[in-house]
Amino acid sequence: MIGHRFLNFNPNENSKSKFEQLLDLFTQILTYTNGEAGEALDWLNQLDREHKLTNDDYGMGDFIEDLKENGYLKENEQDGSFKITSKSEQTIRQKSLDEIFGKLKKSKQGNHQTTKAGPSTELNPDTRAFQFGDMLDQIDFTESIRNAQINNGVENFTMKEEDLMIRESDFKTQTSTVLMIDISHSMILYGEDRITPAKKVAMALSELITTKYPKDTLDIVVFGNDAWSIEIKDLPYLQVGPYHTNTVAGLELAMDLLRRRKNPNKQIFMITDGKPTCLKIGKKYYKNSFGLDRKVVNRCINLAAQCKKLKIPITTFMIASDPYLQNFVQEFTEMNNGKAFFASLDKLGAFLFNDFESGKRKTVY
Repeated sequence: MIGHRFLNFNPNENSKSKFEQLLDLFTQILTYTNGEAGEALDWLNQLDREHKLTNDDYGMGDFIEDLKENGYLKENEQDGSFKITSKSEQTIRQKSLDEIFGKLKKSKQGNHQTTKAGPSTELNPDTRAFQFGDMLDQIDFTESIRNAQINNGVENFTMKEEDLMIRESDFKTQTSTVLMIDISHSMILYGEDRITPAKKVAMALSELITTKYPKDTLDIVVFGNDAWSIEIKDLPYLQVGPYHTNTVAGLELAMDLLRRRKNPNKQIFMITDGKPTCLKIGKKYYKNSFGLDRKVVNRCINLAAQCKKLKIPITTFMIASDPYLQNFVQEFTEMNNGKAFFASLDKLGAFLFNDFESGKRKTVY
């Protein structure tokens, strides 16, 4: 009889290939280099020299060639510069999603569950009597035939309206979301990189919506001195500028985008690390970085009230802990009847994910 044969455990035997390992690092670095492929490759080469990421069998030149052959990288033949492709952009978003939100499977329905019954493809175990206006595909024919047999007999089988039973289905909502991202200079001040975690969260949220909630819509607004929309594919390249914080412009653009959406459920997520410091009045900018300027703050509060009337809740993710800023956010949130999270950078993704998934109407301070 042949027994069991035990071999030495090799931890690398079932691990990722060298290309996959380097690809993970490369996509992470691209987030920090704002999508600059050449700079990311330079960083990766430095890490290779320090930590010996490659070996005699697979060098950094092999990795670059594999990136090009697999459609992650394209080279300019004239000057030899590199640029990432749309496949790389999607990979960065997917890896951000895996890192922040975990492994999520794609949903066929792509909608948010509620406690209400309504039209959907997901059946509810409860049944009820047929009512005028019910759809034919909601009829539970097994229960309806059973009722007809009980009420009218088996020999002379007939089915009447009062025999019909309806199988309820769980109603699911569609949501239009605007994600506002602060790109003012303070997002990289004091030696703390706040824009990279914000980008990761935005990329993860965009990938979550496009894969798990394809019927939802997501618009992304960035705001500094002004506010403008960007596309999902632009997220890896996003960087801060020498801007003040014109929160009013961001909110006005977000409201305008949501007005164009037909979904009845609308919401705004705002990621910021500081107070509003700027307004655009005509062609001129009104700026004040010292303290809370009531001229700026009151405009923000008024917009929060307008959003409340339009039934657009605002969830603010404040990456700051200053007490006077917390007071402003509290005032802003109470006026909108929205929510506020004072999130550390490492918990930002978890907070946003839980809020987006649950849709609860509860203010957390």
